[in-house]
Amino acid sequence: MEKDKGLLSRGHPVMVFGSAILVIAFVLFTVINPEYANAIYTSAKDFIARELAWYYIGLVSFTLFFAIWLIFSRYGNIRLGKDDERPEFSNFSWFSMLFGAGIGIGILFWSIAEPIYHFQSNPLIAEGEQMTVEAAQVAMRISIFHWGLHGWGLFAVMGLVLAYFSYRKGLPLSIRSSLYPIFGERIYGPIGHAADLLAVFGTVFGIATSLGLGAQQINAGLQYLTGIEVSSGNQAILIAVISIIATISALTGVNKGIRILSELNMHLTVLILVLFIVFGPTAYLLGSFFTNMGDYLFHAVELGFWVNPDPESPWQGWWTLFYWGWWIAWSPFVGIFIARISRGRTIREFVLGVLIAPTVLGAFWITIFGNTALFMELFGNGGVTAAVNEDITMALFKTIEFLDLGQALTMLFAIVCTIMLVTYFVTSADSATLVICTLISMGHEHPPARYRVFWGIAIGGVSAVLLFAGGLKALQTASIVAALPFSVVVIMAIYGLCKALKQDLESETGLALEYERVSEQAQEATEKAASGV
Repeated sequence: MEKDKGLLSRGHPVMVFGSAILVIAFVLFTVINPEYANAIYTSAKDFIARELAWYYIGLVSFTLFFAIWLIFSRYGNIRLGKDDERPEFSNFSWFSMLFGAGIGIGILFWSIAEPIYHFQSNPLIAEGEQMTVEAAQVAMRISIFHWGLHGWGLFAVMGLVLAYFSYRKGLPLSIRSSLYPIFGERIYGPIGHAADLLAVFGTVFGIATSLGLGAQQINAGLQYLTGIEVSSGNQAILIAVISIIATISALTGVNKGIRILSELNMHLTVLILVLFIVFGPTAYLLGSFFTNMGDYLFHAVELGFWVNPDPESPWQGWWTLFYWGWWIAWSPFVGIFIARISRGRTIREFVLGVLIAPTVLGAFWITIFGNTALFMELFGNGGVTAAVNEDITMALFKTIEFLDLGQALTMLFAIVCTIMLVTYFVTSADSATLVICTLISMGHEHPPARYRVFWGIAIGGVSAVLLFAGGLKALQTASIVAALPFSVVVIMAIYGLCKALKQDLESETGLALEYERVSEQAQEATEKAASGV
């Protein structure tokens, strides 16, 4: 039996070597001629923004409505596991891990910079109304929309698909399992390998985008605190050091390093939010939260289906399509990770938790940070807009400075925020490492240490290469392009889930016996494939 487990964890050679070759080839191609590589990536992004904006927007909106339908459907009481299983993690630990892995480091980067950008210009405000109270409200609406229900709807559906087929049906915890109702045992061949390789590809570029943004902002924080220069070289060093820490955390597994760091992130998040509320414009911030939530929910459907009619405008490509591409590319990572920590929850409990809790906290976070900056611009001495336009990575630290709290409190704020950037960076990187290793190990939840070490370093390498290839624009482009091939897998996975859920209720006993047989065959097929290494 131990020998069988060893074979299972070793994975299939196509997954082990194919995924590594894909990433190494990308790194070499970009390093050898970064200008040419960046031109190709940008051309691909421009084509998607021009010709396929409707597709990205339609897919993400459909996924959200599908997730909401599942909550109220007859399938809501189905448990992700055996009928008598209960959740492995407490609600606090569960929420801390899914939020930290899902968007923590990214929202730290954009929570001030994005509202300030939209405050100055966006297609939803009329000419001449920029930088007004009305423009500020539209800016907050757009920012919360980009971090709200639509992205988490995608994560919820992909996480549910993976948890359902793995813990309910006994199939491997990998993307290929979602295709079983369509392709049957052929998922253990080229079809399954292709789906999992696309998931690895999307995960690498999705996480590289987050880590690249995080490295830029950590560098900005260290400059603010110590005077260290902001440069690509320093950011590469930061990525290398923190990737090593993340790799060590990934080696300890979910129950130790990842859980502990995620809970630390949540405590630091609460601390910094309280500090901003207490020392910022308290009444304005709390009132803005309720206004922002109502405004966002009222316009969410409209925003979710809006496609910019102006083909010459780059706004939607650099904002909404960037986020939707980022979410799609990142959905296998977040989906597998959420599935991994959600065994024992019902479908209704799972979808409600993944949709509502991160959306509300994300909206609260963006309100506290973003509206603090907007208050300064509208009713104070300003300065945040100029700081963002000069260096986007300094948005958070300049806002703290402009609160005018005195040197001691300002330094305390900046130190806490820098520590949060590091811990969110580590949490995102170690979670992604564990997910990629699970994929290449054919769904094994405890992949070998050598895989975790390689992929911990590889993820950092891709982030550094993208920064050298073009900084922020290269990161945005990578996420949009990487999402396109995996979006096809998302559609097939949703169809596979619908088919399986319908069969589950129509013939519960017969299907249970069928999937018991399938589970045994899955184990045999995976071990047979693994023996080819």
